[in-house]
Amino acid sequence: MKDFLEIKEVKKDEIVNLIKKSIEIKKNPQKYYKKLENKTLLLLFEAPSLRTRISFETAMNQLGGSAIYYDITNSPLGKGKESMEDTSKVVSRYCDMVALRIYKHDDLLKFAKNSSVPVVNLMTNEEHPCQIMGDLLIVFEKKKKLNDISVCYLGDSNNNVTNSLIYACSILNIKLNIGCPIQKEFNVRDDVLKNAVKLSNDKGLIKIFDNPIKAVKNVDVVYTDSWMSYRIPKDQEGRRVKILSPYQVNRKLMKYANKDALFMHCLPALRGQEVTKEVIDGKSSVVFDQAENRLHIQKAIILYLLNKL
Repeated sequence: MKDFLEIKEVKKDEIVNLIKKSIEIKKNPQKYYKKLENKTLLLLFEAPSLRTRISFETAMNQLGGSAIYYDITNSPLGKGKESMEDTSKVVSRYCDMVALRIYKHDDLLKFAKNSSVPVVNLMTNEEHPCQIMGDLLIVFEKKKKLNDISVCYLGDSNNNVTNSLIYACSILNIKLNIGCPIQKEFNVRDDVLKNAVKLSNDKGLIKIFDNPIKAVKNVDVVYTDSWMSYRIPKDQEGRRVKILSPYQVNRKLMKYANKDALFMHCLPALRGQEVTKEVIDGKSSVVFDQAENRLHIQKAIILYLLNKL
């Protein structure tokens, strides 16, 4: 694996190995303090972020390397003055790894194809693989397994987090229920479901419900995300909240999940919208452990791609 671009391209044993390595790194961070001495990571960001930027910069610092942050919204990258391909060929001569958080997935693939160093997807419109790897880590830590697990994702399901979650569950044979409105705007795309079937050979592994109670019934993990992603205009909020409100994760809905079910959210969260304060700040919530695990799993990914594990 030269790059880390799409969950659907990662093998099951690679996912499991990265999770196990991240647990080792988390337990013994001092063992890895100088692993990336004189190594440089370039962070190219188009989409704003708190957790992604800070966790990657911290990861490189704690591994003995350094990170350079570059905001491409103020650059000519891919805007007619300089092509994505040329930029990739240049910056990969300066750095040991490049990580991109950009909207167009095709631009990420172009960049990776022309890079002479490993490239990591920090989020595109299609996938959010590092987020899902951190999510799998918290599930493994809390449930002590990844097999015989059931997950429910609730809310807007036509997005990068849902796509990567579907692919990961398909690869690992994790049962996934998705609770979302029937409107195409909020539902899982057909091509994503087709890819999932190819990955798992099990057409019954991923199930979609418009009834949130049926979706959450007897699951081990309940997961949701913001109803207002970065690029959704503010004037759409009222309409979206009205459509998605039946999928709000609250105490009443959590009672239909297994008694020891975890609540997960990739953050940022808006209490009172996609989740109530009682749930996200309650005993079942692991959202802050989940967020922390981005740091540890990303260390494992960086070390793996640079052949330092």
